Formats: sequence, C-alpha cells, structure tokens
Amino acid sequence: MMAAISGLAQPQVFPWVAAVLGLCIGSFLNVVIHRLPKMMEREWRAQCAELGAPPGRVDAGAESAAYNLVVPRSRCPSCGHGITALENIPVLSWLVLRGKCSACSATISPRYPAVEIAAALAAGYAAWRYGFSLAGLGAMAFCWVMIALTFIDLDTQLLPDDLTMPLLWGGLALNLDANFAPLSSAVIGAIAGYLSLWAVYWAFKFATGKEGMGYGDFKLLAAIGAWLGWQALPLVVLLSSIVGAVAGISLILLTKRGRDNPIPFGPYLAAAGLIALFWGPQITQRWLPILG
Repeated sequence: MMAAISGLAQPQVFPWVAAVLGLCIGSFLNVVIHRLPKMMEREWRAQCAELGAPPGRVDAGAESAAYNLVVPRSRCPSCGHGITALENIPVLSWLVLRGKCSACSATISPRYPAVEIAAALAAGYAAWRYGFSLAGLGAMAFCWVMIALTFIDLDTQLLPDDLTMPLLWGGLALNLDANFAPLSSAVIGAIAGYLSLWAVYWAFKFATGKEGMGYGDFKLLAAIGAWLGWQALPLVVLLSSIVGAVAGISLILLTKRGRDNPIPFGPYLAAAGLIALFWGPQITQRWLPILG
C-alpha cells in the first residue's frame, strides 16, 4: 500500500493522477452547479411554508421528495431518460454521444465537458505546482470550489454559503501550518477581505440607493484572504475589477445589455483568486515596482 502511494506521489506521476481525479470531480461539480441552487430554493420554500406562506404558493408534495447532490439520479431534462454509468464518463461520453441525449437526441450543453476539463487542468497544474503535499491537495480543492462558484454565480447570481464558508474555514485550517500564508496573515486576510467589499457595498448604496453587489461576494473575498493572506487582496481586487469592468462594458456593447442589469462579480473574484494562488508573488514582484 505504501509503495503504491509512493509511486503515485512521484513528480512525474502525480499531476496526471490529479488530472484524472479532476475529470471525475468535474463531473460531480456539474451536479453541484445544477442542484445546489435548486436545493437552496427548496429550503427557502420550506421556510416560507413554516412561516405561513399563502395557500398554493408552496407545493408541499413536490418539496417533500428527496432532492440533494446524490438523489435522484441524473436524468435528461428533456425526456427524463436516466443517465447510465456509461453515459456519465467525463468528457468521453459527451464525445461519443456527440453532445446529444441517447434517448431523445436533445442537445447536451458543451459546458458539461468544459467544467470537467477545467477541473482536470486546474488539478493537474496544482499538483505540478505544489507536488504531493497538503498544499497541493488544498490547491486542488480551492480550484474546484472556485469553478463551482463561478458557474453557479453566472447562472443564478448566488454564491452559496455551503461553498464559501467551508472554503474560508478550510483556508484558515490549512494555514495553521502556513501552507499558503502565515496564520496571522490569513486571519487578517479573512477580516479585511470581508470588510473591504462590505464598505464598498454600503458606500455605493448610500451614494446611489442601489445594491452594487451581494453578501456572497464579501464572503468569497474573505475566503480568498483566508487562503492567500491579506497581502494578496490588493492584487485580487485589482485583477477582478479590471476583468469585471472589461467584461461588463463588452456585454453592454456587444449584447446591448442594459446598464441596470446585474452582472455577477463572483466569477471575476474567483478568476483573480486562482491567478493570485498560482502567480500572485511573481506578478506583484514584477509589476508593482513598475507601477511605482
């Protein structure tokens, strides 16, 4: 057993093992992205029912059926065909099926294999960057959660506490041994990450009377600060703001999207967090002196 683990831990082997694992985790991330918001909605409906929602507003029969990340089994949303094990092989099944349901030929979104490939590439790079270590395993988990949060926010403009809060506590726990930042820096990073966007939120609200972002964004930046330390926060905020501004202006110009339509900020924070995780010190050392 130890010999097998030692073999998998070799620098030439571990990134490939991590990439294969990432494909499998990516398949599960697709389930999380699709189901977690629905689970949250069901929970909210149940709470409304407990508080005495008007009759007919809550379907008690539908809400009582088990629905979580495990059950019911995955099905085609068009015809209800149950996805078999052979139809659920990451990326390969989508290619073999040519992106269509085997029962009704409904189109299967290419986003499913895209998420799986992204999870595999991120895990492989994290394994190569940090090696077979607690930091390497932590970096892989960080990437996977960021991928899930990105697509959930794009779909629903939600950043679930079920992901952001474990991410925050996980960062603090890993930094007990300073895997990514000293613990004191991680604690300050969590506090500063939350309070910085909280302050921006209230300043914008007082100035305009509108909400510029959600509380999930505060928690996500706090989680990034808990992983990378407070020193990484200026870079994360700068990168996310630049990318968010470019993307927002592009959406307005190319899709004629109104300025009043909300644009999720979580994906830009997640992307900036990943950049800071892998290349933050190099970017800071190279560009900050140039910026003066």
